[in-house]
Amino acid sequence: MSDFDINQVRRLDGGLLLVFRELVRRRKAQEAAQALGLSPSAVSHALGRLRDLFGDPLFVRKPHGLVPTRRALELEPQVEALLALAQGALGGREAFDPAASTRVFRMSAPEFVTDLIGGRLLNLLAQRAPGVVFTIEHLAQDRALESLRRGEIDVAVGRFAAGFGGVRTEVLYEDRYCVAARRGHPRIDGRIDLSTYAEVGHVYAMAGSETAGDEALPAAFEIPIVARAGAPHWLTVLMMVAAGDAIATCPRRLAERHADMLGLQVLDPPFEPMRLTVEAVRRGDTDDPGVAWFLDQVRAAAS
Repeated sequence: MSDFDINQVRRLDGGLLLVFRELVRRRKAQEAAQALGLSPSAVSHALGRLRDLFGDPLFVRKPHGLVPTRRALELEPQVEALLALAQGALGGREAFDPAASTRVFRMSAPEFVTDLIGGRLLNLLAQRAPGVVFTIEHLAQDRALESLRRGEIDVAVGRFAAGFGGVRTEVLYEDRYCVAARRGHPRIDGRIDLSTYAEVGHVYAMAGSETAGDEALPAAFEIPIVARAGAPHWLTVLMMVAAGDAIATCPRRLAERHADMLGLQVLDPPFEPMRLTVEAVRRGDTDDPGVAWFLDQVRAAAS
């Protein structure tokens, strides 16, 4: 480590990190000061030190409060990870009180999962932890796991190939693929045979965050793909199928959820349906009661 790096580390104390975290969470200096038991002038002084340390304004004053800069938003997950590590090193973690928490949980999940659990998860948090907020990103599996290890997200949900170390993985739910076709399709009414499946055009969703571990389609034929929807838009695929004569092979729970609204037939494929296992992953090197609680809510939303 260079002398410059050592000096930078010496200037960055835990108190500054706490001030930064509360300013990001609350967006008001007065509320941050109250939460930390500090005076507004002490918070203002700490913010000045933070700006000098990171070479960035970090927060811009607006009529409604403080707005984090892009640099502040980039720093936020790293600061959270540093505070979590410091807390663990100094003797364990505080109990997590969901009713009083204003924590922001970050997760990665593909669209077909968030479509299924997002609304219910919102309702659960509104009932049990009204101050808690969660954000969702659509990340491919490698990037999601790397972000998890770096502390940039708290939970990764999706389909993950085996062989990743340093994480804890559990099955969130299991599903099967089905065939979706519009009602009134000229060749499909309630069932689909192998020859029709092979001949009718398919719309295919290309999404790295959704296709890890896909089993191959039956090797006896090649399906004619008429469109590919860019990741991660399964709903776009279903809307295209509902408006035309192409079909899609997609997760059954997703198709059933939208069948009535879009006017879809949800059919068993003319071969053994491919399995779909959705997993939840968190870091394996730390026990965070807040993340454990949030994962409980994700499980409940997926049940």
